[in-house]
Amino acid sequence: MPDLSPVKRALLSVSDKTGLVELGQALAGHGVELLSTGGTARALRDAGLDVKDVSEVTGFPEMMDGRVKTLHPVVHGGLLALRDNDDHVAAMNEHDIGGIDLVVVNLYPFEATVAKGAEYAEVIENIDIGGPAMIRSAAKNHGFVNVVVDTEDYAAVIEELDANGGQTSYALRQRLAQTAYARTAAYDTAVSTWMAAQVPGTPRRRTFGGTLAQPLRYGENPHQSAAFYTDGSDRPGVATAQQHQGKELSYNNINDTDAAFELVSEFAPENGPACAIIKHANPCGVATGKTMVEAYTRAFDCDRTSAFGGIIALNQVLDGETAEAISRIFTEVVIAPGADEDAMSIFGKKKNLRLLTTGGLAPRDAAALAVRQVSGGWLVQDKDIGRITRDDLKVVTKRQPSAQEMADLLFAWTVAKHVKSNAIIYVKDGATVGVGAGQMSRVDSTRIAARKAQDMAEAMDLPAPLTQGSVVASDAFFPFADGLVTAAEAGATALIQPGGSMRDDEVIAAADDAGLAMVFTGMRHFRH
Repeated sequence: MPDLSPVKRALLSVSDKTGLVELGQALAGHGVELLSTGGTARALRDAGLDVKDVSEVTGFPEMMDGRVKTLHPVVHGGLLALRDNDDHVAAMNEHDIGGIDLVVVNLYPFEATVAKGAEYAEVIENIDIGGPAMIRSAAKNHGFVNVVVDTEDYAAVIEELDANGGQTSYALRQRLAQTAYARTAAYDTAVSTWMAAQVPGTPRRRTFGGTLAQPLRYGENPHQSAAFYTDGSDRPGVATAQQHQGKELSYNNINDTDAAFELVSEFAPENGPACAIIKHANPCGVATGKTMVEAYTRAFDCDRTSAFGGIIALNQVLDGETAEAISRIFTEVVIAPGADEDAMSIFGKKKNLRLLTTGGLAPRDAAALAVRQVSGGWLVQDKDIGRITRDDLKVVTKRQPSAQEMADLLFAWTVAKHVKSNAIIYVKDGATVGVGAGQMSRVDSTRIAARKAQDMAEAMDLPAPLTQGSVVASDAFFPFADGLVTAAEAGATALIQPGGSMRDDEVIAAADDAGLAMVFTGMRHFRH
């Protein structure tokens, strides 16, 4: 096959008309015959370009509300024929099939139709059939045929035509083909994922797709290559946020920023300011406050050491006073629904700090999939959107929690969902005062969290650790009473845990002996 291949005939059929006229003009300038359909043909003609309808070529009109227009041997023969194969050329001549050297298709807007909440029938009508068929035919024959599915590639095609006298290189055609197959795969993924939600049961087959948002300098470590892909959803978060300043986000920045924003989104703005500080995907401080700066300060005071170089997420607009407080230490990323002019001005002096705004919080109860790759496959589960209310709790001890303890227990339980197992969280007055995460032993997490509180008490010159008079949340049940006893020794007065251990009676008895209040949730929040 030749390296350079001429473009003499092009078929254009697009839903997104961005850059269409400019591309059509460039093709016409190289003497390329333009074939088109429907609205694409009208747009090109309105720009003064000569366009032949596909129906003129096939001899069949568009029919069935446009469902059938390009599914024809004249079209696919023109795409699939090998130009250097005598039998193929003979068949083209016998059946009056002209070659098609360039296909520009960007498919019906299926994803956008789903995103706007369209009814079932409308979504079905926006499943493109002819477009993917043409894309796949053209991509298979990329030795001779160019296929363009993204408007971002128009410039590259025009550049090569200009540089090579109306011809394109094999390297370009090969790259376009890869992009094309990825697009149809992602498109089919979107369709199959939507369909999976419409029918009961676990799908026999699953696919996952995405679009490159940015190549990354490296992955978790410098020797690992990485990139960031988005799935096309409009969920507020790191994937859809606007970055106002600072250098490009790294792999770890993106991972930690996502963890921070998902956590802070648990706290509705109308209930008051909330702040979450994340380090290595685990919270090192979470708090509410009467003002945003108070929420930040209380979160920071949980573990000032770990907060250095961390990720900060806010549930309300970032204001100048809070920005001033944050700017006193090195912070990698701040993400919030918005930022006022004072905050932007203050952060503008911190060139290495990345500021992201999202326009809103992530929906707390929206169903989604959580996917993790393992060797040879993927683990897929529903996103953990489980939540409990006061009415869901079962008091299992002789002593009832006080009103303040109950509020703190629910706060601690909310945070526990976002801490790696085994998770232990001490909370006092709507702020974490000790976090133990990711330990093999639950009692070790309890001790680590208490020790961090002691360290902070010494650093802040407090008379006693803030775990005195705190409550404790455990993401899963206490398998033995030792973890509960350790929490009591640290000064905790109430506990929240799922329950369900074969030793629940032993743990309840230990709580009663220590004068603690304890509630069971009946739900766990493992996060591995």
